[in-house]
Amino acid sequence: MPPPKDIVKIAIQMPGAYPQLIELDQKKPLSAVIKEVCDGWNLPGPDNYALQYTDGVQTYITESNRLDIKNGSILRLTKAPGRCAEDLYKGIQSSDSGVRCDSLKQLAGVSTDVTFAQEFISRDGHSLLVHIVENANEVPLIMTHTLTAFMELMDHGIVSWENLSSVFIKKIASFVNAKVLDASIQQLSLAILENMVLSSGSLFQLVKQEVTLERLITHLQVTNQQIQTKAMALLMALLQTAGEADRQELFAFLSKKNLRQYIYKNIIHSSGSVGDEMAHYLYVLQSVTLNHLEPRMRTPLDSYNQDQREILHSLRQAAFETESDSSLSHERRRSLCAKEFKKLGFSNNSNPGQDLIRTPPGLLALDTMSYFSSRYPDAYSRFVLENSSREDKHECPFARSSIQLTLILCEILRIGEPPSETGSDYHPIFFSQDCLLNELFCICIQLLNKTWKEMRATQEDFDKERIAWLVKVMQVVREQITRTLSSKPTSLELFKNKVNALNYSEILKLRQTERLHQEETLAPPVLELKERLKPELLELIRQQRLNRLCHGTLFRKISSRRRQDKLWYCRLSPNHKVLHYGDVDEDTDTPPIETLQEKIPVSDIKALLTGKDCPHMKENKGKQNKEVLDLAFSITYDVEEYNLNFIASSRTDFCLWTDGLSVLLGREMTSECMRSELEILLSMEIKLRLLDLENVPIPESAPPIPKPPSNFNFCYDFSQTEQ
Repeated sequence: MPPPKDIVKIAIQMPGAYPQLIELDQKKPLSAVIKEVCDGWNLPGPDNYALQYTDGVQTYITESNRLDIKNGSILRLTKAPGRCAEDLYKGIQSSDSGVRCDSLKQLAGVSTDVTFAQEFISRDGHSLLVHIVENANEVPLIMTHTLTAFMELMDHGIVSWENLSSVFIKKIASFVNAKVLDASIQQLSLAILENMVLSSGSLFQLVKQEVTLERLITHLQVTNQQIQTKAMALLMALLQTAGEADRQELFAFLSKKNLRQYIYKNIIHSSGSVGDEMAHYLYVLQSVTLNHLEPRMRTPLDSYNQDQREILHSLRQAAFETESDSSLSHERRRSLCAKEFKKLGFSNNSNPGQDLIRTPPGLLALDTMSYFSSRYPDAYSRFVLENSSREDKHECPFARSSIQLTLILCEILRIGEPPSETGSDYHPIFFSQDCLLNELFCICIQLLNKTWKEMRATQEDFDKERIAWLVKVMQVVREQITRTLSSKPTSLELFKNKVNALNYSEILKLRQTERLHQEETLAPPVLELKERLKPELLELIRQQRLNRLCHGTLFRKISSRRRQDKLWYCRLSPNHKVLHYGDVDEDTDTPPIETLQEKIPVSDIKALLTGKDCPHMKENKGKQNKEVLDLAFSITYDVEEYNLNFIASSRTDFCLWTDGLSVLLGREMTSECMRSELEILLSMEIKLRLLDLENVPIPESAPPIPKPPSNFNFCYDFSQTEQ
């Protein structure tokens, strides 16, 4: 009979005593349970004791968390939290530095438990730690334990960070600003300041005044990764907590000090790998920096803004050499501008600003186009002139392409999205460039033109629905960019080389491979299963081909004058031994086999010829087009090597008959139809066989065969007869 659900079987340990195995009644008060345990070991004063987990986080057992105890748990009888807090409180104030150090070390360990923390803080123990820090008279080891214990106590949220004195904050800041100090103290001080900044706006201002940003940048250049990480954490806390004015001031200072170059050199290109915590802070910096572009992305073009109109016209002037505007009449100048804006790829020729009203990307698209035209004028002119001189069906409109590409880059770089609390997807290339979006645009707009030509896309794709446009061109470009960025290129040159190597045909291959992997059709066990199924499915296709030959097919005779005026029918006998054929009328559907007078025994067939090897193709050499050549086949029969010539009405009939005749001759089927049908049948059969394994991962290899036993004495030898 199973035990009641309120009864839990556990073990309780105590140093120097045999463990007790008890059945813990969850309905019984915890104090009564502890008294019974103390009685079992003859311990007086059960109020001075408590139960604690022995594994993992060694938290105290209380009435609030006792239901988490599971069957088989191992607990420890230890000092009660209040008694432990009192002993440590006294030990910290000891005149013996050794006792103080041991007490603070123990305090740092037990402060992770909220029950203990409440007891210690209720005795004003945290103020004692603050006093130790403010005096700063202790050796580095004691100070490290003090700061660790302080951090653990504050993490419980029992005491507000705002209650800390300015003297304490300045002392912590002085630890960070010190040029020579124990690394552990600086690391803990950076973490304490980060928590202060994130907890209160007033503390943000105080920390901002006390901590020098130059010193934080210096901390990023050390080899100690923990200090680098905590310094980066404090920087991100300052940037995220700051108001708009303070944030702009911080960014201006960090930009002036080339923060990104220090990160690129000392963190991304350091000898060690970037840790998860540092990756998160790099992601936050990237996100916060790129979000400076959000106002431009959310702002539509203003047709009445003179500066924006001038940028638009500078795009036109950079692409086309035109006559001096002053020498043209107003109407002539207006007509010429509209014509050139059309060549640039704007939808609205007379008012191109209308194309930039949509947000996003808004003015950001204008910025990227302007940057491309001024930074790489030769590439810009080549792009525009090459496409404006093409036929319409091959034209890649620069303006519309640029607007769509800018939007895609904004989505890929997540411009306008607040940084996630758990995100860590940063791009190393971001820290190598001051104008990442613009530089990426300059590479990707040329990539788009290259992909456009590879796909043979047409201008109409832009005028259709957005989905059609994305599927036709931009979806491929987006995939090229995201796949390349996912490989974490560390420089623009590396990104450019990789993204251009990833052409349209490579994208198609990758999609196919990923689809097969997703369907688990490339797993070794599945490939082995395919090989075992092939013979059975090939036999199925052979039977289908022979059945089709038995049904027969109508063929046309082509005379020397190219007149297709005669019909004949050919079919295989049901016993697969004779081919029957003969002329038929045009309205004949499926003539009976008895009406077909001519016969060829299958045993007399010597060879199957196709294409230009056929006798009737050789007779008209030079006169046959490729379409007829692809549909022609012949059979050679009898000792005299007579020929029966065929021209199929379709590629499907050609494949069916050549496969069927190959089967009759005992040869392998080789047509593309056979390969396609075999692949379809294999795919369907594999999916049916794997239905029961849905969501079950298929291993790459079979489990290892265990070694044979040292002897086989357990085996019974049936060969021996009973005596």
